[in-house]
Amino acid sequence: MAVWALGINHTTAPLDLRGRFAFALDQIAPTLQSLRQTLAGAGHHPQIETALLSTCNRTEIYCAAERPALEHTLDWLAHSGGVRPELLRAHIYAFENVLAARHAFRVASGLDSMVLGEAQILGQMKDAVRAAESAGALGSTLNQLFQRSFAVAKEVRSSTEIGAHSISMAAAAVRLAGQLFEDLAKIRVLFVGAGEMITLAATHFAAKNPRTIAIANRTLERGEQLATRFGGEALRLADLPERLHEFDAIVSCTASSLPIIGLGAVERALKKRRHRPMFMVDLAVPRDIEPEVKQLGDVYLYTVDDLASVVQTGQAQRQAAVAQAEAIIDAGVQSFQRWLEQRNPTGGVVPLIQQLNTQADAWRAVELARAKKRLAKGEDLDAVLEGLARGLTQKMLHGALAELHAGDAATRTQTAQTVARLFLRSQSKSSL
Repeated sequence: MAVWALGINHTTAPLDLRGRFAFALDQIAPTLQSLRQTLAGAGHHPQIETALLSTCNRTEIYCAAERPALEHTLDWLAHSGGVRPELLRAHIYAFENVLAARHAFRVASGLDSMVLGEAQILGQMKDAVRAAESAGALGSTLNQLFQRSFAVAKEVRSSTEIGAHSISMAAAAVRLAGQLFEDLAKIRVLFVGAGEMITLAATHFAAKNPRTIAIANRTLERGEQLATRFGGEALRLADLPERLHEFDAIVSCTASSLPIIGLGAVERALKKRRHRPMFMVDLAVPRDIEPEVKQLGDVYLYTVDDLASVVQTGQAQRQAAVAQAEAIIDAGVQSFQRWLEQRNPTGGVVPLIQQLNTQADAWRAVELARAKKRLAKGEDLDAVLEGLARGLTQKMLHGALAELHAGDAATRTQTAQTVARLFLRSQSKSSL
């Protein structure tokens, strides 16, 4: 079986493009059905396995079939978002086989998140897997991939400090509000939506004891439940335009495909407020608040991408844990690779060559990513290059050195001869 993954995230695509590929949970089943029909029609295995992960920061497709179909998958995704494949290709990333597994493990562990080590993505991946399973799209290969992802993520969180000092989007919003308002206990806060992100944001704001809290939601019953939890008031979305002026801070995150707070409504609210400032956070993808609102002089509007610089605070303290987490992921990838090989015993030297190339590519990708992060932090170029070379050398020699220290004397002698033949070939030839 071939495994592949492709997607866009907060590092490869702007917010408005990501918004075109945002799928609500109730859209997952028909979306996966469409993808499977497309790939089957393109001549691939009719029992193709698929899963779709869609969050405010990423949309990713995972597939398994007898043959890889990255191009057909890309074309289907571009069509679903109404963009040309050429445009999407400029913003997409794609992985096959063990590299796809490595990516899934890194995502589940929070190493690929805007907030390094954040835990919310793991729950979102589990939701995506349940949705794929309910849609009948999850087979044994992808099930193994994701279950191993969850196990690796659990080990990373329990064995490292990767999640320490994590600043969530909700906490970042409170921090920004505190920069605008002198005393958060004196402001009125409105939350639009009643999902997980809004619950998290309301929890953070409630800790500051604001003057009032209100929840506006399409389903009034759900809004009332959340409002009761925080001692607040529930509103209907239909009442929002007439009540908007009452609130100093608005945090919105719904699954609406169109903006629900428009420029005109905010302009009228500002007029009623006599232009007292409004703090607005739009955590939705696609946007809940029309982007033109940001141009208004008395409005401070932040999107998920605007919060990126805030959530980076504390990243440096966790970098030391990244290498440890990557080692755990390496072990998980190798285990998954062995599982795939057991299901597809092909024999011969070609698979071994492919595995060596894949492993070398994986090592290169890890060290290159680490070097780029160090350069982004402003570290000396020569020191970064030295670290890159040293990291690759250590990875390449680790297995051979470990074998040289293992086994009895006869085994070590045989291993030494093999290692010398593999690694010291040029020196041996020059001495003849």
